[in-house]
This record gives sequence, structure tokens and C-alpha cells, in this order.
Amino acid sequence: MADYIYLLENRLSQAQQASLRTVREAARNKGLTVFLVGGAVRDLTSGSPVRDLDVAVQGNALKLKKDIEKAGGKISGEHEEGHTFYARFPDGVRMEIGSTLSVTYPKPGKPVFKSATILEDLRRRDFTANAMAISLNDGSYGLLMDPLNGVADIENRELRLVSNYGFIEEPVRMIRAVRLAARLGWHMDEKTQERYETGKKEGYISALDTFHRGYETEEIFHEEDPLRVLKRLEAEGWMKHLAPTLSAAKANVPELEKLRASHTQLQLQGIHPEGSVANFSLLTAKMAPKEVSALKKSFPRQGFVGEIEALEGEAKEFIAQFSGKGAALPSQAWKLLYSSKPEAILWAAHTAKAPAVKAKFESFYKEWPQAKQKLPHTLMQEMRIVPGVPRYEELLDKLFFELMDEKLGTVEEMKAYLEPYSPPAPPPPVHLRRARVAKKEAKPAKSRKKAVAAEGAEGVAELEASAETPVVAAAKPVKVAAAKAAAPAKKAAPVKVVAKKAAAPAKKTAAPVKKAAPVKKVVVKAPAKKSVAKKPAAPVKKVAAKKPAAKKAAPKKAPAKAVAKKAPVKVVAKAAAKKTVPVKKAPPAKKKR
Repeated sequence: MADYIYLLENRLSQAQQASLRTVREAARNKGLTVFLVGGAVRDLTSGSPVRDLDVAVQGNALKLKKDIEKAGGKISGEHEEGHTFYARFPDGVRMEIGSTLSVTYPKPGKPVFKSATILEDLRRRDFTANAMAISLNDGSYGLLMDPLNGVADIENRELRLVSNYGFIEEPVRMIRAVRLAARLGWHMDEKTQERYETGKKEGYISALDTFHRGYETEEIFHEEDPLRVLKRLEAEGWMKHLAPTLSAAKANVPELEKLRASHTQLQLQGIHPEGSVANFSLLTAKMAPKEVSALKKSFPRQGFVGEIEALEGEAKEFIAQFSGKGAALPSQAWKLLYSSKPEAILWAAHTAKAPAVKAKFESFYKEWPQAKQKLPHTLMQEMRIVPGVPRYEELLDKLFFELMDEKLGTVEEMKAYLEPYSPPAPPPPVHLRRARVAKKEAKPAKSRKKAVAAEGAEGVAELEASAETPVVAAAKPVKVAAAKAAAPAKKAAPVKVVAKKAAAPAKKTAAPVKKAAPVKKVVVKAPAKKSVAKKPAAPVKKVAAKKPAAKKAAPKKAPAKAVAKKAPVKVVAKAAAKKTVPVKKAPPAKKKR
């Protein structure tokens, strides 16, 4: 389902999509369901160009005629027995709109139609590759219906009859099989080929009715390469049953080849004319006027005949405008080409003899499109003119026309032209500065990381244990006091707290409590500012590395004076904060001394 939604939105031209939307809205207003069927689904699936659109309406399709005419479509023909009419939409879109029907054949070539569902309608069609439908209704849009496995035959590039009696019931299907095979390069499957050969021998074609004779003859002119199809039908012997006066020998072959070249050039520039109108004039170039007139009358789409007769006058009118003052500048000629009728442009490009007109067409094919490569995209970005800016697409068109007319030659001229479209520069960005972290607070973190690295896994475990206790909070004031070297009398209180809290775990390790007293004296009798701030870190590492086990013999008493000289206040504070047993650090200090 998603795949066919993608194909509908990307493989169909904008004009074809607009035409389908018109039919969908008209059917919705009438309460009818509508489906894309036949050759359009086949071409979407196989990747071939979609030439025309076939739409099936579940209900009476003829009720949509007036609504489609109001929406801009032109009715070009009608087949009342088959509940079908033909419409022509802007930009050369052809559409066949019919009711979903079931059919019976009391006699060969004499169908009897009845209203039916979409699935019944698909089962009465000619070949399985044409017996598929895509829903165009809300809620099921893009849903593929393929009751006869036509996708498999498309992959095999085969034409397979839906009914074993298909050629007997509708002999025109033999002609249609040859036409499709010539256009697509497909072949009939083995059984279909056998029935085709039998039909030729048995003369099934004698039951061909008038409507299908004119319909298939007209379809030749709508082919992309009508001459190839015409030659193939002649080789099979079918043209004598369709239109004996029409043959490849009466066609203007060199002009047909030139017409196809012009058609291709216009398509490359985005102009898509319907080539059938011009094809008719060249395929019937050597036929007598009476034969041409009789051929036109056989067509079921008389609107097509009207287009053929009006083509010459429309082309002359276009040439007069194209060579006049209103199209003197390249940009003016460009705008005229895209606003005129594509079929008239094609015939004018093919039949124009004036050198000025031919030169303009050559410039349109080769020179003028090169102005798109000169668009100053880099300069536009520097001036902040990017997609999303108001009137961006309009500006690109204006620049394209200015460059085409060679009015903007220098960078200064381009800047001056682009200045009104340049948006103002954005305000400078506001930088929000974060408050700097005080160095006082950063130092303890750094020293703590160094201590952890030195002490190893054991030290990390003790640090984590100490982080859960309030000892860490008590250690910070000591470090601040050591760094700033404040008055010893005022900051002795935090040291006392550390000592008391450090003495508690000392009881658990059977260490004497009396050794906390020297610590207090050491802090109170701290030396001058210079001696405290200079060498705090060295003793910490050594003491931590040579720390004895907790269950060893009781440490010896160290005199208070010796501790005061060799262990600064910061050392004692760190030992109390990290080890939680400051008394254990006395023996290493003695050994070092």
C-alpha cells in the first residue's frame, strides 16, 4: 500500500495528480468510490511512462460529467453502452472514466453490461496485467487489488488472457495484444499465443464492431512511437480490418523523426506536449483528403479531432508572439513558452522556418538553462539568504531571469540586487559566565586525591569510611587554618574536636587515650606562619606509607617537643581526618628522626 502511494505521488506528473484529485473530489461529492485501473496501474508497476489514466467508478460514472467540466476538464467523447466517457484535462492529460461492470457475450463481439463491484470488473478485462486496480478513496488510498496475479505477469513481461475465451468474445483483443507487445516489448504467454494463432486462422476478427475499430485506430496516434506500432499491425495483417487507407507507406517518416527529436528537447526543459495531435498530420501526410476525413469520423473521441483541426492556427499564433516585441528578451520568451499550450509549442518548433524563431528555440534548448548554474548561492549564504527566508523561491526565479538577460555581470551588482532580500544579522550570543570556584575549596580535593593514590586500595577504603563520619567536616577547618595561618588561639577549637573524635576509635584498637593530650599542645604551640605553610605534604606521604598494623604492640610515647618540631599542624590534621587514629602516627615520626 505504501509502495503504491509513493508511486502515485512520484511517478505521475503534477498535471496527472491534479486531474486525479479533481475526479476524486467529484466522486466523493456524489458518494461514489473511485479506482485507478487498467494500463495506468500496469505502467506504474512496470516502470513504463504513464501515458493516460483509466478510472473506474463504482456506480454510474456518467453522473460525474458535469462536475468534471466545471472543474476544468473537457469531455472529448462518450460510449453509452459501456457507461464510459473520455475527458481532457489541462497540460494534455487524457483520462477514460467508466463504471465498474460485469459483462456477458451472447454473441462474439456483442457484450451485455451490468453494474458490478470493482473485483467483478477486473475479472472481465482483457489481460491479467490490465486487471489490477489502486484505490483512490479515503481510508484505503493506495491499496492494490490484484485478483488474477497480474504483478507476476508484469515481472515476466507477459500478456496472459484473463479468460480462455477472450479472443472469441472480443476479437479486438488480438489487435490490442499486438499493439501492447510492440509498445512494451512484451510477449504473449504460451497458451495465449496458441489461442491468438487459432483466432487468426478461424477469422475471429470478423466479429469486430465499429466502436472498437475506431478506438484502436485512434490509439495508434496516441502511441509514443506510432510508426513502429503501425508497421507491426500491418505485418500481422490487422490494418486492413481497422483502417485500410492508413499505412506506414503514406507517412512522412523523416518529419516524424524530427518531430520526436523536438518532443524530446521540450520534455527535457519541463514542457510535456501530447504528441498525438502532431503525429496525425505526419502519419496521414500522403493520404487523400477524403480518406483523412473518413478516418477522423471513425474516432470515438471527437474532441481529439477538434484538437487536430485547431493545431495549425494555434501554432501560427504562438510563433507570432514568440517573434514579437513581447518576447524580445530571453526571460520574456521563456515565460511565454511555459504559459502557452504545449501542443502548439511542439508544432511551432517543428514547422517554424524563420531563422529568428529557430535561433530562439536553440537558445531555449541549450543556452538559457545555463543561467541556473550562475546563481550566486555562496554569496546568498554570506548574506544570510537561505531556504526558509520569505520569498526565497521567488528570488531565485528573479535572479535566474536577470542572469539570463545578462543584467547582473559583477559581484557588486549582485550584492546590490540581493541587499533588499538580506535579513538583518542576528544579535551577538550572550555568554553566561559561571562563578569561579575558590582555590581554597579546590586544594583539599586535590590533596585528597593524591593521598588516595599514595595509600592504595586500603587508603581508599578508609577514606570512604571517613566520609560517612563527621571527621571530614572537622578536618576542613584545620586545613584552612594551616593555609591561611590564622591566629593559633582562635582556631585551636577545631583541632580539639578532631583529637576527641579520633580518640574514640583508638579505644577499639586498645591504644591509650592519654596520647591525645600532646596533640592539643602541638596545635596550640604551632610555629610561625612560614614554618607551617612551607613543608606540609612530605611527612604525610611517608607517614601514610609506613603505617603499622592496628593490632601491633602499643606505640611508644614520644616527647611533645619532638612532635612539635618534626610534625606540623597540617600533618596531624590529615592523620586525624583520613586515618581516624592519629595516635598511630607517632612511631613513624620517631623512626624518621
